[in-house]
Amino acid sequence: MFHYWNGYLFVVLFILLGILLPVAALWVLGPLLRPKKPSPEKYSTYESGLEPVGDAHVRYNARYYLFALMFVVFDVEILFLYPWAVSFHKLGLFALTEMLIFILMLVIGLIYAWRKKVLEWT
Repeated sequence: MFHYWNGYLFVVLFILLGILLPVAALWVLGPLLRPKKPSPEKYSTYESGLEPVGDAHVRYNARYYLFALMFVVFDVEILFLYPWAVSFHKLGLFALTEMLIFILMLVIGLIYAWRKKVLEWT
């Protein structure tokens, strides 16, 4: 362990310098380089060139989040199906049964979500 202290010292030194030098440069040079012309237009909320209307904090229905979560689950399913489909001939019957079990579990989840009426917008 004593023989490697020089290597550890360099690693710690490079990590600290990699963090501290950019932070120090932004802290010192940032105020010198950026413009300082505040105006009410710069402090207002930008909404595609239109005047902001109403409060920025709007309550959304929880069904939007559930629908988005369902989209993410089935989108990740495609990520698992694609490599399997590419190497289908090499994997054999065992991989086919494993993928059928995986798809069956996803179909069961879809049926469960459908019965709980997660996929309805009304």
